[in-house]
This record gives sequence, C-alpha cells and structure tokens, in this order.
Amino acid sequence: MALKSTIYKASLQIADIDHSYYADHLLTLARHPSETDERMMVRLTALALNAHALQDTCNGDGTLAFGAGLSDPDDPDALLTDFTGRKRLWIEVGQPEEKPLGKACGKADTVLVYAFHHAAEVWWKGIESKLSRLDRLQIWRILSEDSQELAKLAERNMQLQVTVQDGAITMSSNLGTVHVDPIRWK
Repeated sequence: MALKSTIYKASLQIADIDHSYYADHLLTLARHPSETDERMMVRLTALALNAHALQDTCNGDGTLAFGAGLSDPDDPDALLTDFTGRKRLWIEVGQPEEKPLGKACGKADTVLVYAFHHAAEVWWKGIESKLSRLDRLQIWRILSEDSQELAKLAERNMQLQVTVQDGAITMSSNLGTVHVDPIRWK
C-alpha cells in the first residue's frame, strides 16, 4: 500500500515592504512521504517571496498555488497563473535537472529555482553552463543553515508572519524566527 501525503495548513501574514504587498494567505500543503520538513518550508518560503507577483504581474486576478511537486515531476512546486490560464511564474525547489527546467521555460514567463541543500554548490557547478541559455530562468541559493532553521518552524497548522525587505525574508511563528537572505546565482 502506498503512503499518502501529509496535509499541512499554513496561514501566512505577508508584509512585503519591497513591493508594497500586504496580504494574508491561507494555504494547504500536501507533503509527499519522501519530502522533508526542510524542503516543504523552502517551498513555502519561495511562495511567500513571490506572492507579490499576484498583484504586480496579475493585478490581483490570478491564482498562486502549490503544484503537485514531488508527486508529479512535470508539475512545479508552486505556480502563478493569470485569469487567462497563462503560467506567469513557475517555482521549483531543490536541484532540478536541465531538461525539466528547459520545458518549464517553454511553459511559463519566468522560472525560479530555489536551491537549498548542502550539495547545491556542486549541482550548480555541474549545470551552470547548461542553463546559461535559458533567459526566463533565475537560480536562487538559500543557505543550508537557513533552510534547516526553516524546518524547525514546520507544524501541521502553522501561523506565520512573513516580512520581505531588501530581498530578504523573515519568517516568524510561536516556534521562533528565521531570517533568510537568498543569493541570486543566475
């Protein structure tokens, strides 16, 4: 019998000072049995960092949601779709391969990757030249220490306060506060 995903609920209060975006988001995350708390919280962080695009790109008339992630390799970890169905933002977490990223760039206006694992530098050195031709692609690095701290905020029902300022994110809950300053590689 296959293991089922574990459902997590997250209430995000986002104050994105960089983009003058202030909103509450009630989210449901289906955590695949092979997904760690660390990866799940990086997915949540990536979505929070880009929630402003809902207003900036879609003028508030779009859908920002989690994709199937690990359950479907052809589906993003998070996706922003406008009211016409156009994929405006495709978000991946981890160290994806070149071919799926190329396909994603053909489907969406912008593709963002948030690499977080301690092996991210090795992955990047091996794939950097192959990804240089993908103009719609951005690669961001979240330090392993930060992603491991984010994992400590994981709960089945999360109440999170998020502040985005100067490109960095601070995420707080009753379990603590984590500051993440993503580094742009591409």
